[in-house]
Amino acid sequence: MASDAKKLQPIIVKKVKKSGHAAHGGAWKIAYADFVTAMMAFFLLMWLLGSTTKGDLKGLSDYFSSPLKVAMTGGSGTGASASILPGGGADLSQTAGQNQQGESADPLRKKRALEQLKRDAAIQDAKKLAALAAKISAAISNNRKLAQYSNQIRLETTPDGLQIQIVDEQGRPMFTSGSAVVQPYMREILREIGAALNGVENRISLDGHTDQAPFSGGDRGYSNWELSADRANASRRELVAAGMPEDKLVRVTGMASSMLLEPEHPLAPVNRRISIMVLTREAEERLLGTSRVPVLAEEPQGAPPPGEAAPAAATTPPAAQ
Repeated sequence: MASDAKKLQPIIVKKVKKSGHAAHGGAWKIAYADFVTAMMAFFLLMWLLGSTTKGDLKGLSDYFSSPLKVAMTGGSGTGASASILPGGGADLSQTAGQNQQGESADPLRKKRALEQLKRDAAIQDAKKLAALAAKISAAISNNRKLAQYSNQIRLETTPDGLQIQIVDEQGRPMFTSGSAVVQPYMREILREIGAALNGVENRISLDGHTDQAPFSGGDRGYSNWELSADRANASRRELVAAGMPEDKLVRVTGMASSMLLEPEHPLAPVNRRISIMVLTREAEERLLGTSRVPVLAEEPQGAPPPGEAAPAAATTPPAAQ
């Protein structure tokens, strides 16, 4: 019986049903979106770095090196840190960084930029004045009639600009003795110089000088002061007649014998001269008390409006004591 029971025991067969792979979920889409976002942020960062100036990059470096220091030195009065990216702050038209009130976030950087502008302007002035000196020298030497007077024309570069001096010579005066009547050869020299100054942007100062000999026959107090001023004005008229714009002149002055060319020989003919100074921008600013160098994101302070020039001044110093 026992053997029969074993024979009748059922046999259980387990069949494992093989199914296909499970359907993919949406996890890959999230990973891909993160990758695209990271790449977009990377290229945006590269674009910002490429369009940022060295000064701004230095500001970024300083901020991340010591953010508290930058916030205290460049932030607003409320403690908010300053924006160091171009266009930051309340005024998006500004190129310099600003704080939340729209004020300049880096006055030191602005000052340095202004100083660089002034240095660039000085370099440009030096190049223009050197070219002008060469142009005037060539104009005189190429004119056979004027070449014989070249020893009476002195060109010198000074800190204030290009100085053009026309001096008297023994037996060859520039003006009629004791008057402001221009001699013919002097007129030709002034006309040649006036034509050369026609295309020059720099402003001009004009001084008349005499020797130390007292003016003889002075009527009603007429002296070397008046004589030097009259001769300077007579020279101005010749320069303007040659084509030099009159608004280029910022000063026409009679100096009498206060600035002798040869102090050890106060009666020497070379002391009688006309001095034309083509001013640098810095010298013009000192003379007029204005600035022609543009301030960043601001209008030049004290500069004349576009198209207008500061009025020329004709001055005569007081009589010698």
